[in-house]
Amino acid sequence: MVVFVLYAIIFILFEDYDRRYIEPFEEASDWHLLLFSVVVMAGLGWLLHGYSKRMDERITREQQEKQNQMRRELTQNIAHELKTPVASILAYTDTILDTPQMDEKTRQRFIERTNAQARRLTHLMQDIAVLNKLDYAADMLQRERIDVAELVADVVQESERALEAKEMTFRNCLPQDICIEGNWQMTYSIFRNLTDNAINYAGKGSTISLTATRQEDGWHFCFEDNGVGVAEEHLPRLFERFYRTDKGRSRDLGGTGLGLSIVKNAVQFHGGTISVSLVAPHGLRFQFSLAPSRPPQRGGAPSRTGKK
Repeated sequence: MVVFVLYAIIFILFEDYDRRYIEPFEEASDWHLLLFSVVVMAGLGWLLHGYSKRMDERITREQQEKQNQMRRELTQNIAHELKTPVASILAYTDTILDTPQMDEKTRQRFIERTNAQARRLTHLMQDIAVLNKLDYAADMLQRERIDVAELVADVVQESERALEAKEMTFRNCLPQDICIEGNWQMTYSIFRNLTDNAINYAGKGSTISLTATRQEDGWHFCFEDNGVGVAEEHLPRLFERFYRTDKGRSRDLGGTGLGLSIVKNAVQFHGGTISVSLVAPHGLRFQFSLAPSRPPQRGGAPSRTGKK
């Protein structure tokens, strides 16, 4: 509005482009034209201000409605996911308590199933806690210098038994000089969840490959497997919370439905991006970036690879 008013004044006062000095108007019509221009510009400014205010309120209202809808859906999903293991635990324990004459073999089997459901419930609560940290307390997460190569080596070592059980191979092709500035727990979650996802769903006898290249904006990673893959229509939704391509199979394998969502949010926390694509003839490829580490400062926190 101020710009419009200044433009109107300058245009009228200097309507003769050869005029070098501001001189009084000789005719009253010039003053009337100036006043009219100012009034028109003020009216337009008032209308534009009102329109922009209404648009801001509308956008804010729509964003709040969208967030409320997402919270409702998340709450419903959490309640649904919690209900299954809790119901199983209650069913097994009630059966054990109500059947004192149960033979030892059956009792042991029920206890093992109860333990498995309790572990699944624990994993679900841990994943929810991680996402809550990323959503509501990301600024409070500690950052430090992390040796990614050693961290991934730890993940591979921890996954050895699961890999052997599925007759899978993990080809770790990372260079030894990968360091980033970030949060250790979130970085660990990226590689651990991608590894667990491949172990659970890639299929028996498949191979996992992990490579990385250094670029100007940081390290770019490629995590892929040659497993069964997924149907192409599932790709856009793989990072959604609690989204499963096969709900029954995912639950049977112990998945919480939050692993890939944690991966995406953890990558974004480190200023990177992530995408997923199919590998010909089958398999999945995750490509993501992480920012490089700043040079270590004297007295600063050392790099860490040990799990918290």
